[in-house]
Amino acid sequence: MNTRPNDPRSSLKDKAFLVLLVAVSVAFAWILQPYYGALFWAAALAILFAPLQSRLLKAMPERRNLAALTCLLGIVLLVLLPLSWIAGMLVKEGAQVYQRVGSGEINFSAYLQQIYAALPASVTALLDRFGLGSSGLLQERLTAALTRGSQFFAAQAVSIGQDAFNLVLGFFIMLYLLFFFLRDGRALILRLRQVIPLGEQIKDELGSKFATVIGATVKGNIAVAMAQGALGGLIFWALDLNAPVLWGVVMAFLSLLPAVGAAVVWLPMAIYLFITGQVVQGSVLLAFGVLVIGLVDNILRPILVGKDTKMPDYVVLLSTLGGISMFGLHGFVIGPVIAAMCMAAWSLLAASQEPD
Repeated sequence: MNTRPNDPRSSLKDKAFLVLLVAVSVAFAWILQPYYGALFWAAALAILFAPLQSRLLKAMPERRNLAALTCLLGIVLLVLLPLSWIAGMLVKEGAQVYQRVGSGEINFSAYLQQIYAALPASVTALLDRFGLGSSGLLQERLTAALTRGSQFFAAQAVSIGQDAFNLVLGFFIMLYLLFFFLRDGRALILRLRQVIPLGEQIKDELGSKFATVIGATVKGNIAVAMAQGALGGLIFWALDLNAPVLWGVVMAFLSLLPAVGAAVVWLPMAIYLFITGQVVQGSVLLAFGVLVIGLVDNILRPILVGKDTKMPDYVVLLSTLGGISMFGLHGFVIGPVIAAMCMAAWSLLAASQEPD
């Protein structure tokens, strides 16, 4: 005998089905958790290169596999191979810096002493009066902070090389997923829209926001950071400064954070060069930092990002730092995406509460 719509047994079956649905979904997410980075970047790159995939499909409408494979090959050649080469250089330089800091060859205390000795007598007298001179507590803390910072970045670079197997495995899983996301992305999105229990307008708004933030973050923020890091590493190499690739990556990392930027690296180095009598090198680094590295953000970001994200700088900063602490390297993108989706959801709620 069939149960009526308002039958308690029907309601009980619906609740049981929902419990089962949640349980198997959580279990499936738990199974995929070790490879969430590969899954996320495959989806992000598929969204980013969707226009190219659409053009290829128009050129070969009956060959979806070939179009997806061609787009995948272009991504590997244009994006992934250069990043792999940079990662290899980073591991090499990171290992060298880590060893030199540990052996004392790189001695930040000696560098600070050198700067202190080059200061005018009036400045050193003032520093000594406040206990900040050659034997001051500030110098000890600066030395310890600089040493820990250098060891941290160098150790992270070394860990990339030590975890090479997992990186290679994740890389190939990401490529495998990316092929199917490129080929079947439109069908997957339509299927996902069907099963999400939200109104059509809300699904349109959230889907558009997700794609926009992914595109703006990957295409804009990371592209700008890579440009600033590449320029910073190039000028460090041209001036024969230590570990240009490592410091270029550090500058790229810092340029992702609003109100921080690559100047945290190149400006202190320029000051050090001036104080230690290397005026030409210091002038070149300062001019290049201000006129080239500094202007990249102002020129490229509006072109690549525009006003797509529409998030305040403090939200971007906090979401980026929080994303890094929760998800590691992937948090550069995941954090701002979550923040943007949260703001979009609350905006939709506020709009629905407004009187017509």
